[in-house]
Amino acid sequence: MHQPAALSTCPSCEWPLESGDLYCGACGYDLSAAPEPPRDHPTLAVNGRPGDAAAPPAAPADWPTAPGAAAEPDNGLGTVETQDAGDVRVRDSADERNGQHVHHQNQSHSQNQRPGQGQGQDGRLGHAGPSSPSVPSSPSGQTGPTGPTGQGLDGRQGLDGVRGVGDGRDVPGVRDGLDSRDGRDGRGGRDGWDGPAGAGPDDYPLPAPDPRATAPAAAPAPAKVCVACRAGSVAADGYCENCGHAQPRERDHMEQELDAVAAVSDRGLRHHRNEDAFAISSAALADGTPAAVAIVCDGVSSATRPDEASLAASRAASASLEAALVRGTHPQQAMHDAILAAGEAVNALADEPVPAREHHPHQNAPACTLVGAVVTGGLLVVGWVGDSRVYWVPVDRTGPAVRLTEDDSWAAQMVAAGLMSEAEAYADERAHAITGWLGADAYELEPHTASFKPDRAGVVVVCTDGLWNYAEAAEEMAAAVPADAAERPLHSAQVLVGHALDGGGHDNVTVAVLPFPAAPRGAGSA
Repeated sequence: MHQPAALSTCPSCEWPLESGDLYCGACGYDLSAAPEPPRDHPTLAVNGRPGDAAAPPAAPADWPTAPGAAAEPDNGLGTVETQDAGDVRVRDSADERNGQHVHHQNQSHSQNQRPGQGQGQDGRLGHAGPSSPSVPSSPSGQTGPTGPTGQGLDGRQGLDGVRGVGDGRDVPGVRDGLDSRDGRDGRGGRDGWDGPAGAGPDDYPLPAPDPRATAPAAAPAPAKVCVACRAGSVAADGYCENCGHAQPRERDHMEQELDAVAAVSDRGLRHHRNEDAFAISSAALADGTPAAVAIVCDGVSSATRPDEASLAASRAASASLEAALVRGTHPQQAMHDAILAAGEAVNALADEPVPAREHHPHQNAPACTLVGAVVTGGLLVVGWVGDSRVYWVPVDRTGPAVRLTEDDSWAAQMVAAGLMSEAEAYADERAHAITGWLGADAYELEPHTASFKPDRAGVVVVCTDGLWNYAEAAEEMAAAVPADAAERPLHSAQVLVGHALDGGGHDNVTVAVLPFPAAPRGAGSA
């Protein structure tokens, strides 16, 4: 019966074994299952212990050295030594960073090193791997050991292996299989050094990287701080990671001021987003007369994507107005055409692919209301569809304030038909149900336009129902407008938005203020 040969170390984890051990004390490896050592190859002497007495000692491997290379003195950082014939001395990571190369030397082990152990990277002793059989010469006439010297538990070179140097890192110039001239598996490949015979890796140093080819790392964007708790950072979803407060979006509060027109829009205190939008511009008529334009849109909350509808309508109407006024189109006709252009822009939002409509069959088309004003040297033009409004407030307050638009709403129809008084109609819960809007599912679009020639200076207030709900009558709106509104339109718009927020802010609030007559372009406001 075959008797298993006594093993000095565990074949699996290199743990030192004692005579008579049947299992490894470290990993539990069944030593009786260990393969029988090969008898047809002589073994190499390891740590001075003779191998098979009948076999002659193996000649040391003939490792090439670079011309002029000399052994470097120990720098005190610790070295790693393999325990095969033709030991390979590997410098630690500090030498690698300094550009030093691997040197292959035949040297004896330290006297204070116990047999079966190698010195690790940090100077501690580590267990060496089992001896490796000699390897026949490569086609180029060079030889080198390819055994699993220093192999760790995971199959990689461990504390005493060349590859990894104890932590799994590759050592320059030496690949798996301990053959620096072939590929990782000893068969040759792009990862191995494939230079001519007799030359070492040191003869072909890699060029230093060009610093110009390395792009500088972009500085990280500063983290946004919560506006509520002033302590937590804002996550990608727009909520504070500390208190969970939703952060303001870009459209939650918007302000803009041009030469003689200003506008402010706010989300309000009850809605989770701002579905209003505005567009203001300063233009000039064909004869050079200055003109100011303001468009205000209110998304219909019961529709799909109302915020997109209001934004598309305001941009389309403003662009159409500017182009028409420059061409010399009458402002009232230009306003009519601008509302039609806005309607087409909103209708385009409903042109979704067929699968999208089938996935959401009960969603209605995007929709919004629109109101606008054009102020020139002596003419005031307004246009609207829906229940957003335009108010006229004289600067001297000697004349009455006037509402210049009529709502497309259920309440307005009841009053116009004489079925209810204005107070009764607007007290009904159906009062704000609109009968006219922009959208693909709207009735036939009929823009309302009107032109006025005021005989005195004044202020034009263009707003959504988020404001006029708290100043419905013209007299109430005039009381809310600051006395210096003509000189400070942006401040006046801010005050009016604050008036709505103080009243409860139940809806989005948007207001534009245009002094009449229009100031020349570039004049600005006081």
